[in-house]
Order: sequence, then structure tokens, then C-alpha cells
Amino acid sequence: MNINQEQLTIFKTVMETGSFSAAARKLGKVPSAVSMSIANLEIDLNLSLFERKGREPVATPEAQILYEKTSELLIEMNQWKQQAYALSSGLESTLNIVIASELLNTNWTDYVSLLAEQFPSLQINIVSAPQEDALAMLLDQRAQLAWMFERERLDYREQFVEIKQESLIPVVARSHPLASMQYVKFEDLLQERQIVVASRDNRIKPELLFSKNYWRTDNHHSACMMITRNLGWGVLPLEMFKENPKLEQQLKVLHLLDFSPKFDYFIDLVWSRESKLGMAARYLIKHIRHNRK
Repeated sequence: MNINQEQLTIFKTVMETGSFSAAARKLGKVPSAVSMSIANLEIDLNLSLFERKGREPVATPEAQILYEKTSELLIEMNQWKQQAYALSSGLESTLNIVIASELLNTNWTDYVSLLAEQFPSLQINIVSAPQEDALAMLLDQRAQLAWMFERERLDYREQFVEIKQESLIPVVARSHPLASMQYVKFEDLLQERQIVVASRDNRIKPELLFSKNYWRTDNHHSACMMITRNLGWGVLPLEMFKENPKLEQQLKVLHLLDFSPKFDYFIDLVWSRESKLGMAARYLIKHIRHNRK
């Protein structure tokens, strides 16, 4: 049996138009070519697809059953061809992106949506991890791209492009002792437990750590829940308050007296110099660079 895509397309068109001549007009072929294609398909299948007793061919029950599957099969064949073409053009079969859990509230989904529009056959896997873990995943090539805060020290294997600026704010539950202070001194912070978002590797010291006593978590959502329950103070993305205005009723922003910590960060799209990036990853990097101009 040697059935090709053109035969299936002609069969589908005859079923939908109701005649060989109408199918020929729609496909830009002569009626004899359509008739011959259907005849060859019947030979290949060893089935009678149309009764030719009257002026127009009448589909047999077998043709009706096959027609239901034909559209799905043609779609799958087109998708297969698109995928094969994309792979031959350098499109990766899968793109793994790790989002630093500190940045889950930012608009990273806009960029994933852009990739979905440009490369509909691309499989995209999204995972989240604390900043240090996200970088480790990138450098050992478990991920091709990472959405991360700027780093004070760059690994020589890193390459990046800045995306936007993001603000973090120090907050505490309104029932916490720090909430009653108009201005909070550094020594006040030292004495109160801090809820800090950090790597799952306890050997790595959290970057935004100020208090002597602290609890760790690997994402800002759980940090926010603990801070709201009055378990400590912490630093949360301003974006969380935009998404959930009710947080302003539960949390108070701390005004620090003695110092101005670096709570404004740039968000970077990061990749490894050692990775051979595919078409989609390169497209996203180029898009971000172009829109920064």
C-alpha cells in the first residue's frame, strides 16, 4: 500500500464537494486527474470508495468511515512536515526554560507566548528554581535559557541580555513589632527573624540576608504566606502587590533608616556560552536585544 498526501487531499476534496469535477476546480486540476487518483487509491486500498452509477459519484459507507480519519491524518502529516522542516532549519525539538522563583510574578509568560506564536511545533518546558539553582541548571545544560535577577559576580560561562528592572520591597505583617516603627534601624532587623528566598542548597548563603535568625524557602509565594502569618519579615517583589492588592491590607512596607539596600534589580535572560542554542532560543535573544534599542 503506497498512499500519499496528494491522494488523501483529493479524496477529502471529492467527499466535501460531491463530485470529481468540483474537486478538480477547487484543486486546480483536470477532472481526469482527480478520477485517476481516486481509482488508484481504491486499488491501493482494495476498497470501492465511490459508486459511479449516476451523474455524480456516491460515497460508499467505507469512504464515509475513512473520511472521518482523513482530516486528522492530513493535519498530522502537515505538522510532521513542519516539524521536520523546522528541525532541518535548526529549531530545537525542546526548549527548557528555568524561571528564578523570585521572578515568577513577572511577565515572563509574554515571551513564552511569543515563542508559541513563532514556533507552534516547539515543545517548551518551564520550571522554577531559586536563583542559585536556576544558574546551576543553566550551566550544566539542563536548561537552555534562564530568567534571572542580575548577579553581582558573573560566571565566565554566562552570557545575558537585560530585559527590565524589577523592585523588591521589605515587608512585615501589620501585627509584627517592626510594623509599629516609623523608621526601622539596622539593629532592629538583626534581632527579628527574616524569611528569605534562597537556594535549596543550604551551603549557599542567601544574597538578600540581613538578620542573624532566618528561615529559608525556595519561592516568594511561600515566603509571602509566612510573612503574612507573622513568622518574620522579608523581601517580596513589588509585582506581587500589583497582582494581589489585598496584600497591602495585610503587610506593611518597612522604611529603613540606616542604609539603602539594593532592592532594585535588572532581570536578565541568561544562557551558557557552552550551549549550542537552537533557532527559538536565538530568536528570543534577538527579539529582546532589538526591543532594548
